[in-house]
Amino acid sequence: MLHHLRLNEYKVLFYRILLAYFFYFIARILFYIYNIDLLKIDSISELMSLCYYGIAFDTTAILYINLLFIVFSILPFFKNTHSGYQKFLFYLYFVMNLLAYLTNYIDFIYYKYTLARSTIVALDVVKHETNKMVLFASFILDYWHVALLFILSSALWVFLYKRIEVKVHKPSKNVHYFGFSTIGFLGILILVIGGIRGGDFKKSTRPINLLDASRHVKNVVHSDIVLNTPFAIIRTLFSNGFKKTNFKGVTEKLIAVKIQPIKQYNNNPVTKPNVVVIIIESYGREYVGAFNKKANIPNYKTHSPFLDSLSQHSMIFTNAYANGRQSIHGMSSILAGIPAFKDAFTSSPYPKQKIESLVSTLESEGYNTSFFHGAANGSMGFLGFGNILGIDKYYGRTEFNDDSEFDGFWGIWDEPFLQFMKNTLDKQKTPFFSTVFTVSSHEPYIIPEKYKNRFHEGEIPMHKCAEYTDYALKRFFDEAKKQPWFNNTIFVLVADHGNLIYYDEYSKPINRFAVPIIIYKPNSKYVGVDDDLAQQIDIYPTILDMIGYKKPFRSWGRSLFDKKSSMPFVVNSTGTSHNFLKGNYICTFDGTNATGFYAKNDKGLTKNLIHKRTPEMNELELCCKAFIQDYMERVIDQKLYAK
Repeated sequence: MLHHLRLNEYKVLFYRILLAYFFYFIARILFYIYNIDLLKIDSISELMSLCYYGIAFDTTAILYINLLFIVFSILPFFKNTHSGYQKFLFYLYFVMNLLAYLTNYIDFIYYKYTLARSTIVALDVVKHETNKMVLFASFILDYWHVALLFILSSALWVFLYKRIEVKVHKPSKNVHYFGFSTIGFLGILILVIGGIRGGDFKKSTRPINLLDASRHVKNVVHSDIVLNTPFAIIRTLFSNGFKKTNFKGVTEKLIAVKIQPIKQYNNNPVTKPNVVVIIIESYGREYVGAFNKKANIPNYKTHSPFLDSLSQHSMIFTNAYANGRQSIHGMSSILAGIPAFKDAFTSSPYPKQKIESLVSTLESEGYNTSFFHGAANGSMGFLGFGNILGIDKYYGRTEFNDDSEFDGFWGIWDEPFLQFMKNTLDKQKTPFFSTVFTVSSHEPYIIPEKYKNRFHEGEIPMHKCAEYTDYALKRFFDEAKKQPWFNNTIFVLVADHGNLIYYDEYSKPINRFAVPIIIYKPNSKYVGVDDDLAQQIDIYPTILDMIGYKKPFRSWGRSLFDKKSSMPFVVNSTGTSHNFLKGNYICTFDGTNATGFYAKNDKGLTKNLIHKRTPEMNELELCCKAFIQDYMERVIDQKLYAK
């Protein structure tokens, strides 16, 4: 009778699932080691505690990934124990598990750039690239040690799997076999459902998600140790972060007063200068010396001599932050004033609508508009979003038409492409509004061969790329200032997001979003240093204020030169938690409620003051709710413009 219970099959199944837990533990330790400078932990016991809390997230991922394997392992097919069927289970198990497991290893490296576990959004970014195989091959070559670790781990996993095999057994009594199999199937199915939900069988409790990882940590960045990448991808696979909210106390009147989504300025006379926005790829504030004079970083070294020089003749905003985590987030934030929260607006179901932006407002004033990006046309989704915004002309690698200047990975080197942009602008009718998105300050951190002895590796590989792009910008300005359009042009320089971090100050959660914002207009009053909070979505209203645009327009940001109408603030998101900076505090917000309040200078989010609430904290939480509510309503109801 006992052999009909299929105990041996269940034991082997349990062993095979247990192997996945072991290798997820190995991946978590390796993830920490590779990112130890970003995920500082006080002790081994704290690391083990984080690994313990990670078991719930591992359980969800492992059971999702192995659902078919488990079902085929326990269904009564009579031949379950035969070698042919076991070979089928072997391939099913490892195809599913190793594909998912690989994402953990990719994040050993990718985490350094995104500062968050990869989600389905990362796949949305990759799908726009035409050279996926080249990028993948480059990753393997540059990070061969990660590939080697994955191969060794996989080989060990296969070896351990084969160590214990199912004993061959042919059922003799069908009734007993099917009866016990049905009981076993139902029992295991119940356990699997509970495990996928995070160990909770209550209908009233939602399954665990990315936010739950933050419940178990004192430092929010440690939630990335608790999580695993397959879980992050699975939980965001079919999710839609765009949902209307109706927060208590948040009314249209309150939104109009606290958030001011419709702006109108009357500070300057009407003028029509050219406008050039330069979005510098991955150029965190850390690399620019002019922005770090008050940072008190020991032995600080700049990597941007030209930008430092330009800053002396510009208005610079030394407390500025990105509103997103990726390049496409930067484009929507800077040009359209639309920040990114859990999901990118451009990857949502809602970008194809009428969007009031720098493009539409300046075109209404008679401007010609253009966008330059040296990568393959369509890369990063820029061409598609540019068409939605209504940009007149897109210039990419195709229009450059000289692949001798192709870097072999992403696009045309910054120096020749910026010269191509300058030459193109020379022929354009004024006034024009043009944006360029650079490409060279990016992984795999290469520079043209002719500059190998000029720009050196520095403390991290990014430093030589930062210096090369800085030089490319110098060459652009040196040539542009010879042209008649130059003196009547507003130049805005801003990064889309940061990159590799060298100084501890910039590994702090809030400072991971730190970017430079430089506004330069030759021979103008716009010179100085502004330490107020600033963000990418402020660029759009700032430019309209500068040119004397008189009409009302939709913008969640504020003019950086208007100190009377609204208070400085910053909003951004890690993908799991939102940050809202205003006044004396930083508020972390899970989409529904505040999860923490921190002093404005506690950029490391080390001391949560939520149990010592003040009226200002309550006001800040209300503002955060009002912002989210208005944002979601305008995006979903297609009201991204002033009536």
